[in-house]
Amino acid sequence: MKYAIVGDSGLRVSRVGLGTLTWGRETDGDEAAAQLAGFVEAGGTLVDTSPGYGEGAAQRVLGELLGDVVPRSAVVLSASSGIDNGTRGSGQQGLIDCSRRALLGQLDGTLRELGTDHLDLWHVAGWDPMTPIDEVAATLESAVLAGKARYVGVRGHLGWQLATLAGAARDFPHCRPVAAQAEYSLLSRDIEHDLLAAADHHRVGVLAAVPLARGVLTGKYRDGVPADSRGASDQLADEVHGYLRGSAVRVVEAVATAADGLGTSPLAVALAWVRDRPGVVSAIVGARDSAQLTGALAAEDLVLPTAIVAALDDVSAP
Repeated sequence: MKYAIVGDSGLRVSRVGLGTLTWGRETDGDEAAAQLAGFVEAGGTLVDTSPGYGEGAAQRVLGELLGDVVPRSAVVLSASSGIDNGTRGSGQQGLIDCSRRALLGQLDGTLRELGTDHLDLWHVAGWDPMTPIDEVAATLESAVLAGKARYVGVRGHLGWQLATLAGAARDFPHCRPVAAQAEYSLLSRDIEHDLLAAADHHRVGVLAAVPLARGVLTGKYRDGVPADSRGASDQLADEVHGYLRGSAVRVVEAVATAADGLGTSPLAVALAWVRDRPGVVSAIVGARDSAQLTGALAAEDLVLPTAIVAALDDVSAP
């Protein structure tokens, strides 16, 4: 496994990260244990979770495995806070609440679930226009100074939002963001419009989430929706089908053609493309089972020829 430094920091992470979106839901505890053990054995370090994954189920499963399946010290734990729990009176889940109360409350809850006293990387889960940015920055700094977070970053932010927090960090030097997690793949290149440039300017490393577009880029949906796939899942079907429209067919066929020519899998081609994009330090892969994760880890040594990168760039251009 190769490693990269996250932004302008000393934090080192594996170039492929392990996502836990389906843990406790489609992925049970035994399968999660096999994934985590195999990932660490292969040299993987970055493990990402969130209280929003399975309404907290993913954190609980991961917490049961740390210390028993792999040592806590073997992984770089990444998690997010700021998902509204309804306390603002909206009555809706999934909104963003980055008040000091919400951020620190979720952080403490995450630490309890994971059975650890700190996160290696703590993300603000989104942009909250209701909370002053200085409050967000001060809250992040207080967590770092208290030893609850080693580094901080953002998730789901636009370029100007990242820049605004980076500017506020001048008054709170311990909360300077070093990472920005965002969806990025051959079927989702929106961050190229502004976030990548902002991250580069502020020396922030990008963590590419959903790099395989919910599995669409593996080619599994070329002939329909497999019964055991995420596209057939009640929870994830809508997200998967969002990647099956428009130019997606052309992109998936181009990936498959490149894979045939290189003697590898479409998964490996799609993952190598996003992993090696400028500014990206790690691509976070969520696997339904160990076989899928093994396929992702097998892509570690693949370096795409320049001509294939150019062709994929062209066919997937926004």
